[in-house]
Amino acid sequence: MRVLSMTHGAQVRAELFGDVILEDGHEFEEWSLVDAAEPPRPIEEYDSVFVFGGAMNVDEEHEHPWLADEESVLRDLVARRVPLFAVCLGAQQLAKSAGARVARLAKPEDGFVRVDLAVAARADPIFSRLPQQFDALNLHRYAFDVPEGAVELVRSEACTQALRVGECAWGVQFHPEVRLGQVEAWLASEVGQRDADEVERLRKELAEGIGAWSDLGASLCRAFLETAERLAPAAYSPR
Repeated sequence: MRVLSMTHGAQVRAELFGDVILEDGHEFEEWSLVDAAEPPRPIEEYDSVFVFGGAMNVDEEHEHPWLADEESVLRDLVARRVPLFAVCLGAQQLAKSAGARVARLAKPEDGFVRVDLAVAARADPIFSRLPQQFDALNLHRYAFDVPEGAVELVRSEACTQALRVGECAWGVQFHPEVRLGQVEAWLASEVGQRDADEVERLRKELAEGIGAWSDLGASLCRAFLETAERLAPAAYSPR
């Protein structure tokens, strides 16, 4: 497949997912929305799409006008049934593009948070492969409601953690794509915004949990790629 990665800045790239995509033999190109108005090639030429996180929020279009353009791109991908996997800000944008409310949480979710699969996940081609309950790495202050007609797949005590929009678009609030160094860079960029004890707690959790979390992330990425190939096999003729 030809895979596109949509990113929102240099610190929120595909990381582990990029490795998996290339290891599995797919073509992989990146589109930084903060730097370019268009992807490297016409969007119609991509067989599947990933959308990653960002330091900005969905309600900051006045500072980042490309956020509104991204919503249009996501609506088009969903309408054309292009396999799509969105993470954190990307998932919030997916939900918002489908008409859902995205708003600030009463309390941020930071660190590993216990989550549970919803009943609907048992029949989902991707999330049915995950444990019924696991600890998911979260770093977010906003969360999304489930759009009308969409399906909730994973939930924490505070909010929806994963959903499916239509038949081919998935979004997760947690971060299955990260490497340890990537999250360390995020924490370093937030000096003064977090209490020192909170930063130390997060670093300790990361050091202890990143190995198992990376294994789950790689499995989740491969589950999506395998599902994407099955969803529209006619699109994947040799190029």
